[in-house]
Amino acid sequence: MEDCNTEIIDSAQPPEAIVSELPEQVRQKLEIVQSLLEPCDRSAYGEKLRGFAQKRGVSVRSIQRLFKRYQDEGLTALTDGDRKDKGFYRISNDWENFIVNTYKQGNKGSKRMSPKQVALRLESQALKIGNPKPPCYRTVLRVLAPIIDKQKKSIRSPGWQGSTLSVKTRDGFDLNITVSNQVWQCDHTRADVLLVDRDGKLIGRPWLTTVVDSYSRCIVGINLGFDAPSSQVVALAIRHAILQKNYAEEYKLNCEWGTLGTPKYLFTDGGKDFRSNHLAEIASQLGFVLKLRDRPSEGGIVERPFKTFNQSLFSTLPGYTGSNVQERPKEAEEDACLTLRQLEYLVVRFIVDNYNQSIDARICEQTRFQRWEAGLIADPEVLPERQLDICLMKQARRQIQRGGYIRFENINYKGTYIEGHAGETICVRYDPRDITSILVYQIVQQGQEVFLSRAHAQGLEMEQLALDEARAGAKRLREKGKSLHNESILQEVIERDAATTKATRKQRQRQEQSYKQVQSMSIEEDGALEKTALEVADETAEVVDVEVWDLETMQEDYGW
Repeated sequence: MEDCNTEIIDSAQPPEAIVSELPEQVRQKLEIVQSLLEPCDRSAYGEKLRGFAQKRGVSVRSIQRLFKRYQDEGLTALTDGDRKDKGFYRISNDWENFIVNTYKQGNKGSKRMSPKQVALRLESQALKIGNPKPPCYRTVLRVLAPIIDKQKKSIRSPGWQGSTLSVKTRDGFDLNITVSNQVWQCDHTRADVLLVDRDGKLIGRPWLTTVVDSYSRCIVGINLGFDAPSSQVVALAIRHAILQKNYAEEYKLNCEWGTLGTPKYLFTDGGKDFRSNHLAEIASQLGFVLKLRDRPSEGGIVERPFKTFNQSLFSTLPGYTGSNVQERPKEAEEDACLTLRQLEYLVVRFIVDNYNQSIDARICEQTRFQRWEAGLIADPEVLPERQLDICLMKQARRQIQRGGYIRFENINYKGTYIEGHAGETICVRYDPRDITSILVYQIVQQGQEVFLSRAHAQGLEMEQLALDEARAGAKRLREKGKSLHNESILQEVIERDAATTKATRKQRQRQEQSYKQVQSMSIEEDGALEKTALEVADETAEVVDVEVWDLETMQEDYGW
């Protein structure tokens, strides 16, 4: 009696037979056949065919032929589908050795020989020995493929190959960069500039996060703040890169930023902020793939702009510290006078009007922005902001109070359409650059969040208040012993703006003229008042006759 675990398959078995032990290749083919045997409509059947074809790396027609052979021959059709000579070359060992040795000798030292040149030498050798049918060029490629692949794996970075850039990922995949918005790179650096708050107190150096398009070297997005690198900071930079960038007149831009869209790949180092579940969730929702660098040398595209920032921008600003802490100028802390918002104005202006409008060394005829525009294969998709809310900062949960009010960072917010949700626990998302408006999300089953409404800070609708500014202002109010509410925070913001805003030359001249006018008016008024007092005294004074006595006369008259 035969063992039930034998791998010998009886060809006489009916197609419905189930075998307990099968070779792995046969088992996979059997799973495909069994799935196709299940009843389904025409559309589902076509989906199955395409899915199996993609999974096995073959055509749909190959899957159809496999199924037809199974219907005709049974399980035997699943065992003899592979060629017996698969993996072997149909050329002699002499020709194979000639191809390999010629390629290795041609690439010794500084010499370089391509497979095409090996094929030419092969034809020359065939003429010498009188062989009319030498191996063709495709056979040469197949023989040399393992050697070339091994050489590529030993190279740190493929880099530029002609006019095409290639980068290597940690999982051994080569990304050939051919168009804009194909591969974005992201990284952080600490800006070498000391900043102060609005009261002039020293805060420290901010973090700058940049997103760079690998094809054009164009900076497509940034995030500037005091938060240390994290997945949330990366998400804010990506959100800024994806959205259209519209800046107010106070930025004084001569050009438009112009870049937008979604990448196919985000290429980063192996930091924990880039390997987080949060960033993986964002990538899945927005439709791009996360790839890690194979080696640190792969990050030159995103790290080189940091040196440009230091040399061309930060070194010209007050409070510049330099990249070497030991050689930090003594005057850096004394000269520091820029706030975070003022530095953001300068950084944005430098990127838009200078860096993106400059010509890269690899791109001799186009600016970075022109290359980005020319490298687009289609108009980039404009995503709505609601779809990018997942990139915003996420705060601890809050509870909706009676009347639709929410308390967040010592500020009262009023949301529309949420009065009926009083008592419910919600999640708050916000942009740390301006928290006068926050997004309210309702928490549903399985931790999912559904957008509920937008809430606005009461009394602060016309202001722009960053998270750091709000916290600093609240701290100052607490130190003064004042209660924290929207009016006190608004008054603190107004007083701080008035104290830190520098008057222009014309404003100072007007102030001096006004002061002189007020001073002259006060002098005239004082003179007029003095004159009036004298006139009143003269009019009200009584004339009194005074008799003067002579002392000697009085002595003679009275006999003193």
